[in-house]
Amino acid sequence: MAVWIQAQQLQGDALHQMQSLYGQHFPIEVRHYLSQWIEGQLWDVIDLENPQEEFKAKRLLDSLIQELQNKAEHQVGEDGFLLKIKLGHYASQLKSTYDRCPLELVRCIKHILYTEQRLVREATNSSSPVGGMMDSMSQKYQQINQAFEELRLMTQDTENDLRKLQHNQEYFIIQYQESLRIQAQLSSLTTLPPADRQHEHTLRKYTLYLLLRKQQTIILDDELIQWKRRQQLSWWVLLYLLCEKLAETIWQNRQQIRRAEHLRQQLPIPGPIEELLNELNSTITDIISALVTSTFIIEKHLPATVRLLVGGKLNVHMNPPQVKATIISEQQAKALLKNENTRNDSSGEILNNNCVMEYHQTTGTLSAHFRNMSLKRIKRSDRRGAESVTEEKFTILFESQFSVGGNELVFQVKTLSLPVVVIVHGSQDNNATATVLWDNAFAEPGRVPFLVPDKVLWPQLCDAINMKYKAEVQSNRGLSEENLVFLAQKAFSISSNNPDDYRNMTMTWSQFNRESLPGRNFTFWQWFDGVMELTKKHLKPHWNDGAILGFVNKQQAQDMLMSKPNGTFLLRFSDSEIGGITIAWVAENPNKAGERMVWNLMPYTTKDFSIRSLADRISDLNHLLFLYPDRPKDEVFSKYYTPPLCKLIGFYLGFVCVFVCVCRFATANPDPTSGNPTYMDHGASPAPVSHPHTYGIYPPMSDSMLDTDGDFDLDDTMDVARHVEELLRRPVESQWGGQQS
Repeated sequence: MAVWIQAQQLQGDALHQMQSLYGQHFPIEVRHYLSQWIEGQLWDVIDLENPQEEFKAKRLLDSLIQELQNKAEHQVGEDGFLLKIKLGHYASQLKSTYDRCPLELVRCIKHILYTEQRLVREATNSSSPVGGMMDSMSQKYQQINQAFEELRLMTQDTENDLRKLQHNQEYFIIQYQESLRIQAQLSSLTTLPPADRQHEHTLRKYTLYLLLRKQQTIILDDELIQWKRRQQLSWWVLLYLLCEKLAETIWQNRQQIRRAEHLRQQLPIPGPIEELLNELNSTITDIISALVTSTFIIEKHLPATVRLLVGGKLNVHMNPPQVKATIISEQQAKALLKNENTRNDSSGEILNNNCVMEYHQTTGTLSAHFRNMSLKRIKRSDRRGAESVTEEKFTILFESQFSVGGNELVFQVKTLSLPVVVIVHGSQDNNATATVLWDNAFAEPGRVPFLVPDKVLWPQLCDAINMKYKAEVQSNRGLSEENLVFLAQKAFSISSNNPDDYRNMTMTWSQFNRESLPGRNFTFWQWFDGVMELTKKHLKPHWNDGAILGFVNKQQAQDMLMSKPNGTFLLRFSDSEIGGITIAWVAENPNKAGERMVWNLMPYTTKDFSIRSLADRISDLNHLLFLYPDRPKDEVFSKYYTPPLCKLIGFYLGFVCVFVCVCRFATANPDPTSGNPTYMDHGASPAPVSHPHTYGIYPPMSDSMLDTDGDFDLDDTMDVARHVEELLRRPVESQWGGQQS
């Protein structure tokens, strides 16, 4: 759980202390709307006492302002308009306040985060997992920073040694010229102090390079690989700063080696130091090569953006490199990593696949943006066994050539994208997404392309689909433990409600997206993907409000509702239809006095919500009174109701006439002898009715459409007309559904 979510749950004095952290210097609205971004930046990386860190703080300030502006631009609607203005004002205010002193922004945010974490820990008796996670991360990067400090001190020591060596060598050369006159002194030259100092300097360099290699391994082999797997923007600034710091330290050491070589060339006598310097030069070149090739990364996949993390520090932009993109197959990727000859091999043709890297002066970054890249042709391989076209993986190979140090060093670099699946129709999208998700979530670092395990533990899959759900829906409200138990029941066809019963169970790829669920014609993933799409497109605000329980089966819904008053309802995702949500409510059985039962509407889908929203549909159904467990429906949904737009116009007269006919044509309640709940489309409460012209399908109008003279009253609203339009689009016989939802 994010720290900000926990901070909002503080009470009493703790809440007052938290609120007092904010004001004109840093508005609480900025903290709220950018909570994920703010907590994703590791502010501890910046040393507030070092003025040279100001440029890093400035980048974070610029990123914060950009995030605020992006947030403002995506606001829509009447409330969104006001929020857009407010967020834009805050962006200008923060820039004006901190542009000349960005380190003060870092100091402010560090204080806020530290205090919030302390208040949350105290409120939860130090049991919060978030506090432990943040402490662990902070400790880890404090260790990295400590290692950098050691490298800095050692680099400074070698710099001092080099200056002393230069001074001693200059003195030695003068003395040596004099010593030529005395042949007897030649035998003692190799024992003079300058040579000793050169050996000492060289040994110190060896020690330093061992530490440099270790630090580079931590950053490139651990953190960078993990970032490539996570592709999380929150880690981006941190990783970028670490790589820049590493590049700066390595380049300083290379410059010292070059100066030592220059001093050696000035010595008038040969000696063993030349061989040692050659070895040091080779070592530092290898380190630079590993740094450049490893930090050529894919920052974003759609549209593709590639970046050289150390391009600014190494001045690669002085000779702007060009990047080429090629699509290759899984087998070609394997051959490439084995250094086999793959020249000109590709599996298709990409249009607009060349791009020059651009240097951004303000941020110091070097990147290439493939904004118009598109696939023209693909060449598929023979598929194996049950593998479908949506399981065939390709990758985009990005290649370039970088010159470092004024063409002094030239590096050929390559990097592979995450696996991609090529589809030709939108109907293949969900299966292709399943392939990519499984690969991204469960592939091991450094694996042979694109090997993934055939089965994984259920908790691992839960983590993956929970992360995917929150990312797709763009919500902080993920899947609860109860939701995951429901999904486990669906996946394994087991009725246990105990989460521990599933912890050691494994799910295979076939169970995930090859084999259909029992009694259904779709897979587990296809059903879950349908839920995500429906929620993302039409239900996001209601999911965020907690109005949708969603992951509840039919029997659970009945058990929950039967203990509640009549008119209590809940929203659950359909078991029988992909991307459907149904309304279940409790009411009297009109066919059996004194008996209550749970009713279910036919599932609503994207097609339905494109006509009329969920909130408006709930508003239309007068028999729905309380959202489970006991919240009045208007209290939950009224802010989403569509307001009346204008008076009805003449041509809706015919629609209203037909509406009356449809109401009277529809049959009354079904067979009274049936004990099963009935599925009704837009059904009214099934309570007995007394109006002679109402048949239990549609509620009587609270405001009759006919006035006292029998004429139609056109002073009605457009939302009634839309409701009529929707009914007319459906065949009359489809007003009653099947027994499944």
